[in-house]
Amino acid sequence: MSMRSFGLVLLCPRLMPVLAAWLSVTTSSMAQVPAPPSPRPGQIVVNGALPDEASKAALLARLRELYGVERVVDQLTIAPVAVPPNWNAYVQKLLQPNLKLITRGELKIEGSSVSVRGEVANEAQRQQLASEMASSLNASYTVNNGLRVSGAEQNLLDSTLARRIIEFDSGKATLAPSGKSILDEMAAALLKVHGKKVEVIGHTDNTGVRERNLALSLARAEAVRSYLAGQGIPLAQVLVSGQGPDRPVAENASADGRARNRRIEFRVAQ
Repeated sequence: MSMRSFGLVLLCPRLMPVLAAWLSVTTSSMAQVPAPPSPRPGQIVVNGALPDEASKAALLARLRELYGVERVVDQLTIAPVAVPPNWNAYVQKLLQPNLKLITRGELKIEGSSVSVRGEVANEAQRQQLASEMASSLNASYTVNNGLRVSGAEQNLLDSTLARRIIEFDSGKATLAPSGKSILDEMAAALLKVHGKKVEVIGHTDNTGVRERNLALSLARAEAVRSYLAGQGIPLAQVLVSGQGPDRPVAENASADGRARNRRIEFRVAQ
């Protein structure tokens, strides 16, 4: 769910005189939920109280499937809490890959009320995410869409990158000349974000071993930071993470899709 963060809070109604089940997931790559300790770059901290080990295991399995085993930090506890009918099933339905589109966000489920807030790249994503959540629930649930389109700094970075791919030598973290040319433009844009920290996120396609792709994506993000430093961007302003093949933007079945997935992403972190 880097210094961008995403919080997920799930609460069920009190069905009996015991505490209600609750869950908080704080990720440093996707509004800050009061769930100490703060996650380090790339971590996803999940804490809360669940009714049994089966619920906990199912939740962790889903989060690890979405974000990778090594990124999920388990701080869950088992307690005598109550859950409404099919609560676990609805939690699973709401933990979908499109949550990764939200930055500085929080998803909260309380009884049959679901609210989501945070930033997305555009209005289409804002409406799509809320619509998908509503369609995954039954008619007794309501969804409050508190998402907003990203701020001016993020829009500046997005428009400068303009969906272009920063290219590297095949299988390496060595920038190609075309990649350096794009980064020259990105450096100029970074000088305009008023000193805010920016996360550089490396991505790969799914070809080969996942662990190697994770390492390669991180190495490429670090290469970008080093190049930007040479263009006058302070190292402390640029955070890096590598997400390997875990956040594709296209199908990996085609050469074009794999090329689109091999990318560098820039996100304003604060």
